Amino acid sequence: MNSLVGSDATTQRPAWEVADVIRLHGEAFLATHGLNAEQRRTLYDLADCRTQALGGHVQRCLDCGHDRIAYNSCRNRHCPKCQALARARWLEREAKLLLPVEYHHVVFTLPAEVAELALANPALMYNALFQAASATLRDVAANPKRLGAQLGILMALHTWGQNLHHHPHVHAVVTGGGLSCNLRSNIDVSPQWRPCRPGFFLPVRVLSRVFRGKYLALLKTAFEQGKLAFPGRLAFLKDPDAFNAWLRPLSSKDWVVYAKPPFGGPAQVLKYLARYTHRVAISNSRIVDVKDSRVTFRYKDYADDHRSKTMTVSADEFLRRFVQHVLPRSFVKVRHYGLLANRHRAEKLKTCRRLLLPIAVVGTPPSTAAPIAPAAPPGCPKCGGCRLVRIELPKEPPRPLTPPPTATPSDTS
Repeated sequence: MNSLVGSDATTQRPAWEVADVIRLHGEAFLATHGLNAEQRRTLYDLADCRTQALGGHVQRCLDCGHDRIAYNSCRNRHCPKCQALARARWLEREAKLLLPVEYHHVVFTLPAEVAELALANPALMYNALFQAASATLRDVAANPKRLGAQLGILMALHTWGQNLHHHPHVHAVVTGGGLSCNLRSNIDVSPQWRPCRPGFFLPVRVLSRVFRGKYLALLKTAFEQGKLAFPGRLAFLKDPDAFNAWLRPLSSKDWVVYAKPPFGGPAQVLKYLARYTHRVAISNSRIVDVKDSRVTFRYKDYADDHRSKTMTVSADEFLRRFVQHVLPRSFVKVRHYGLLANRHRAEKLKTCRRLLLPIAVVGTPPSTAAPIAPAAPPGCPKCGGCRLVRIELPKEPPRPLTPPPTATPSDTS
């Protein structure tokens, strides 16, 4: 009889995973923290991911008889192990929307004071972040003194910093130009392509001030409509005078809007998007050790010349930080605006490509980015054969998060 192999010798996996922390310490964490339904579901999904609890299949090679177990994934969008397929499918769709122009990367960040309130009102305040940032790019770009064009904008929400603390911000990847429009960003009847100056996007200081004004206006409206929750130490903000006093210094401080150097062509943009759009709070490769109810992980210290360092926190604190980044159910974290908005997108992109055709014919420098290779057909990891059969495995009954005391790091495939 063939033996069932849980993982192949050629497959290298991290020594520790987020799922291991949940399995070892999740029950104790759940018992002492009041989590919402989505946070609890995420912890259970990640604990069960690629284990017998979700079932799976045996991949058997008919040439050499080698068996390999592959357990089903949880497909939770917060799981470090489940993003590759979703990312690949998303990139395949997104590649069709890219234009042969320079792209720019702009980051809009909420101040720490506002970020604390966002934890209590995630859906409302993250939506406001998207709304204020996209409207800022739209209005500044539509101004004829700046560009006078409607841009193509893709935005992705991240809520974390390298140390897993709450740090909400959106990454915007923006076309270096757009279709000519009026001040309301309505595209001209016979539009022209208006490019940004090479290597320059829009003035960051202007973007920062407009973003600040738009976000605070949305925040005030939400307060006046009674849509904001003020739990715990934020309870004093329920009073209108206290809320206005809290807002006052926020309207005079600088809000962080950061424009990174522009990309080259579409190939570089696609490679970059693969890094950002389906990223989760922490990857398994960053976890160094889980021992004595403590978790050690790597992080990049941007304040110290981007040096790589390690940090050790209690397992309880690690999980507390992790669940902060579980988004509300059905919340859309990657969005398109302007030329890339769903409405009339095909028509707008067709016009852009027609106007950009002379530039493409004259030629831009050839891309130096490596092409994205197609996925290789599945093969036996032992002999390389392609004659494989699939044997389904049943699911096991639900089990508690905590494994037996002799549990070791994950080694399932």
